[in-house]
Amino acid sequence: MEQEKQLTDLAKVILDRRAVKKGYNDKPVTEETVFGLLEHAVWAPTHGLRQPWRFIFVGPDKKADFAEKIAGTYPEERQENRRQYMNEPNAFLVVVMEEPDNQKQWDENFGATAAMIQNFWLLAWEQKLGVVWKTNPHIYDPKVKEILNVGENEKIAGFLHLGYFDEEPPKKDRKPIRDKFTTYEG
Repeated sequence: MEQEKQLTDLAKVILDRRAVKKGYNDKPVTEETVFGLLEHAVWAPTHGLRQPWRFIFVGPDKKADFAEKIAGTYPEERQENRRQYMNEPNAFLVVVMEEPDNQKQWDENFGATAAMIQNFWLLAWEQKLGVVWKTNPHIYDPKVKEILNVGENEKIAGFLHLGYFDEEPPKKDRKPIRDKFTTYEG
């Protein structure tokens, strides 16, 4: 049931957004740009206004040192691959989430954090800043948590790889919503 109506600006941004995983150019991602995007992204829904997130920005000037430290947490035979991988983006935004003991609050915190990341991603896309949300094995490594001063009751929700790009990644279709939609019949 395809709607034949004019798309809103928001719908266009949602449909156009892509994960930019590589092909970054040399235009620097600045702390000011990321901070400005976050000022709006944090308006995501958050239960009890807990706002369970915090952010660690790794700019272009610190990226090589950061990449070296993260790569160093991998087995020696994987370090060069991880070093190259971590040097691809222009910058990183590490998203850290509060981890309460209560499962309901944990789920609410993760949902809020994911919604905030989506807001950030859409806002970045409007500015032609590429983003991809990565949850590589290192986000679970206690050594990485130590490098980033992530607390005992915190979780690294992901590394957002950031960079400007010249070529937009191709669109990947989604499954038809009809295949994922039912109506409760009682």
